[in-house]
This record gives sequence, C-alpha cells and structure tokens, in this order.
Amino acid sequence: MELKRVVVTGMGAVTPLGNTVEETWQNIVAGKSGAAPITHFDASAFKTQFACEVKNLNVEQYIDKKEARKMDPYCQYALCAATQAVEDSGLDLEKEDKNRIGVVLGVGIGGMKTFEEEVSNYALTHEKMGPRYSPMFVPKMIADIAAGHISIKYGFHGPNYITSSACASSTNALADAFNLIRLGKANVIVSGGSEAAILPCGVGGFNAMKALSTRNDSPETASRPFSASRDGFIMGEGSAVLILEELEHAKARGAKIYAEMVGAGMSADAHHITASHPEGLGAILVMSNALEDAGMKPEDIDYINVHGTSTHVGDISEAKAIQALFGEHAYKLNISSTKSMTGHLLGAAGSVEAMFSVLSVMNDIVPPTINHEEGDNDEEIDYNLNFTFNQAQKRTVRAALSNTFGFGGHNACVIFKKYAE
Repeated sequence: MELKRVVVTGMGAVTPLGNTVEETWQNIVAGKSGAAPITHFDASAFKTQFACEVKNLNVEQYIDKKEARKMDPYCQYALCAATQAVEDSGLDLEKEDKNRIGVVLGVGIGGMKTFEEEVSNYALTHEKMGPRYSPMFVPKMIADIAAGHISIKYGFHGPNYITSSACASSTNALADAFNLIRLGKANVIVSGGSEAAILPCGVGGFNAMKALSTRNDSPETASRPFSASRDGFIMGEGSAVLILEELEHAKARGAKIYAEMVGAGMSADAHHITASHPEGLGAILVMSNALEDAGMKPEDIDYINVHGTSTHVGDISEAKAIQALFGEHAYKLNISSTKSMTGHLLGAAGSVEAMFSVLSVMNDIVPPTINHEEGDNDEEIDYNLNFTFNQAQKRTVRAALSNTFGFGGHNACVIFKKYAE
C-alpha cells in the first residue's frame, strides 16, 4: 500500500506570547519571554510565583459567551486555536465531506481548574448542605471534551479523540493524525494540543517535586535551557492547532501549503517516572524512529526544536542524544529550546513547538534559546553544538525535527520539511 503524503495547510495559536500565530511567531523570533508574575491566583505563598500565562485573550471573539461558560480554560484555548486554524486553512466546509474530517488533540491533564474548583466547593459545603456539584463538572473536566467541542462546532464526523502522554501528548496527537491521513482514513485532521494548569494545585504539585524554577526576582530570565544556572522549568499554558491534510486533497482545492509532514517517531525510556534516561537512550531511539519513518538521514535535518525544559538531567541527556545520533552533523545543526520563551505548556508543548518548526522551515529562521549568559556553561554539555543562544539565526531550513518527552518516559518526535512536488 502506497502511503499518502501529508501537508500542513492551516494553523492557529493561543500562547503566552500572543493570541495568534503571527503575533506568537514575531515574539519568538525577537527572543521575547512570556514569563511574568502569576495573575490567575494569589501565588504569594508559593515557592514559584511566576509563569507564562495567556494574556488578553478575548474568548468571545471565537466562542459564544454562554457556551464559553460551559468550558474549562483548556477547552476554550483549544477551540480558539482550532477556529483560527480552520479559517486559515481556507477549507470550504459547504463543499467538504465532513465524514472525512477528524479531530485528534493532545491533552496532558485537561480540566484542572474545573476539578480544583468543584472539589474545593465540596470541601466547603458538604457538611452543611450535602454533596453539591455542578451538572457541568464532568463535561467541563474530562480531557477529551475539547475534541468533542471542535467536532460539534463544525460537524466533523471523522476520527475524534485525544491522546494523553504527559508532555508528549500533542506530538502523539500529530503523529496519530499524520498516520490516519497516510493510511487513507481521513482527508483532513484538525490536530494539536491544549493545556491550562497554572493553578494552585498545578504550581503546588510541581513545586513539591522541585521541578519549577524559583527565580521569582527575575521571571523573564528564569527559563534558561542548557545553562549551568538553570533551576527548573516555568509553567506555560495555551494551545496550538495544525490542519493536516492529504496532499492531493489540498492541491485539488488550491490550498496554501506551509510545509510537508514526513515522519513521526515514538519510544519509551523505560527508566524512571519523571527523569529522562541519563544517556538519552529513549531520545536517541525516538529521533531515529522518526528519521526512519521519513526515509531521511541525520544529515537531512537542519534544525531541532528540542524538548529543552531547563532542568538539569533533561537538558544534558537530550544534548547527549543528539550527539550520539547525529555524529559530526550535530555540529552543523541549529538547536533551540523555545520553552525559554513560552515556558512549558505540558500537554500542549508538542503542538506549539511543531508550529514553530513548520514556521522555521517556511521562513528559514531558527528561533533562539534565550537567557544564556557568557560563561554560564555546564561541564556536562558540549558548547560546540549550536544552541542558537539569545538571537534568532537565518539559515536554510530544509527540514526540522521537534522533540517532546513526557513523565513516564514517553517520547514523541515529528519531522517537517519544505514542500516540493
């Protein structure tokens, strides 16, 4: 069976750096940080008091006010980004076979705000009034409901579900969407991820694990992947959605094509519930699997958008994995962690970073890894690798690879390249 080709024909985004793809990309290329003191709740008693929040989003631009109240923020973000992406794709939904359009999203946690609020309300009221829960508690909380809302809005009857693999969730979603189209199961898949976990239980939980940076005096410089002074990741939130489409279907309707998706890989570290393998064995395998799937060699890749969370073990192991797999070509690559600017969007990280990879291929620009100071070098990291520190670099990007690694040892990787006939 000959596999079908898959292209990206639309994108939408709600991120800590902008509420559209264009605004987010401009700020990423400029090296702007999305980190600031937390406004979603009073974080003064927490070890970490800052995050990369979505700012100034007008949800009612995309969702009816009454309907929005029935949605957790993670679901609102997803629907806003998906609406942008569908519009950007130029799909004429009056002419499309909606049985052949699906929705596959990645969500690491889901309606955490809804869960926290309902459980807190129960604790306050149940002794006097008995158990009292909103009838919307479950529909707002469950992680799959965002995919359901998108299909309901547009009448898409194709494959519809979510993937959940911690921080690899939305990369797994893109991989599934890619394979569904390649195998002829759909013409178009709306795919990406969403997350909204900047909440007391989210920040408190990660603080308890000592996973978050506590650089409260300078939030905008706190995420510093591959620097010796890094002290943990910054929580981010938001959504990015890509329209993946079968090539001949896209050509037949005259669609604009951002890039071609050519490969996806998956693997497991099988090592630890939170820490990556110290030698990057799972990372080596997932990148190798993606390259094999794409029919590409290591030297065909020009840019790697790394997982790069600004944690001690994770950054070292990923750098080692790149060196091990790419050999001498590793020193010809551009490598960057856009989490230095967006923070870590957890289940949505993969989709946001896939979007950046597509835009890098399209525009021949590699976003920077910000916040590296001269001499702030970790003795376990080889700085002959080009981490694209502090300033975006123009170069031809024939193909870009994007890594995401999740708690539990889940690894996922996708590859995009310039579209050519």
